[in-house]
Amino acid sequence: MLNFDFHNPTRIVFGQNTVARIATLVPADARILILYGGKSAEQNGTLQEVRAALGTRRQFEFGGIEPNPTYETLIKAVELVRQEKVDFLLAVGGGSVIDGTKFVAAAARFADDPWQILETFGGKVSQALPLGVVLTLPATGSEMNSGSVVTRKSTKNKAFFNSPHVFPQFSILDPTKTYSLPARQLANGVVDAFTHVVEQYLTYPVDARVQDRFAEGLLQTLIEIGPKVVHEPADYETRANLMWTATMALNGLIGAGVPQDWATHLIGHELTAQFGLDHGQTLAVLLPAMLDLRRNNKQAKLLQFAERVWGITTGSDDQRIDLAIEKTRSFFTDLGVKTRLSDYGITADALDGLVGQLEAHGMTQLGEHHDVTPALSRQVYAASL
Repeated sequence: MLNFDFHNPTRIVFGQNTVARIATLVPADARILILYGGKSAEQNGTLQEVRAALGTRRQFEFGGIEPNPTYETLIKAVELVRQEKVDFLLAVGGGSVIDGTKFVAAAARFADDPWQILETFGGKVSQALPLGVVLTLPATGSEMNSGSVVTRKSTKNKAFFNSPHVFPQFSILDPTKTYSLPARQLANGVVDAFTHVVEQYLTYPVDARVQDRFAEGLLQTLIEIGPKVVHEPADYETRANLMWTATMALNGLIGAGVPQDWATHLIGHELTAQFGLDHGQTLAVLLPAMLDLRRNNKQAKLLQFAERVWGITTGSDDQRIDLAIEKTRSFFTDLGVKTRLSDYGITADALDGLVGQLEAHGMTQLGEHHDVTPALSRQVYAASL
């Protein structure tokens, strides 16, 4: 394994009826801003539970954070924080709300132009407001990591930052909060978690046996429960396993000491920024082509993936890799997530614009070997049509 320093200070409170624990986790004298997305958190009763748990603490609320949180919306939340002298943030929602809350936490204590937080990938962040999470949609793992993705609508730039200052202090994970989610969001969540694992696992061998087998176990769990989560009535055990798998997929543990890729995510961001595709949809479209076109550099791990995750042990190397990639595509399709750009009305005419945006945003040397150039990204887009 490569050298690493694993650090994760987030406290996880997992299980049914755990929202009430907020009462003991938030300072008694805190001035709190509750941040959330659309109407679902109100309609399913989660917001009311949060308000009750906070009791007599001074509470403010900010709703309307988009599925891909925008800089323009989040800046309004920053203004509210400063105006009301808020000193604790509470995200109630999925990864987008949590990502947005992390940006607000950093921007509220940032003296310069807040967009610099994203331009420097978090390098200029020296402090942030404390924050907690009530998770309602398992997918991104943002409830137990220090990363955030924000879109600037005016420039169609989907950017990210990472800072140890925005780790959530705690995250409440109650699987019953997923019961009212629509199939589309659940399917996207499964795809997102699956691809998070792949980005840290399907690179090249470094004899990280614990990390490899942990990653393979997470992938097998998602393959096993994914269709049940999406197509069958909600049950506690399945939703609990999904929630915990998605959290463990991106809390830093399986990526500790191993090379990481992330090219699929980064070129997928342009599809979201330009065409509004859900994040999970972009991953389902691009991942099969990305693995196929980079099979030479990923051969050893692709063969390991084929054998240990999909049980493929016969055939030539290329045949086993082909089948593993096809099974991955079929898995996404079985979840109800389309896997071709043409399924979303995107044609070859879009390629120049997509590649141009990658170049404009500095995404020119991606992947574990920094060999995913704009030319290769174009090939991946083209193969995904």
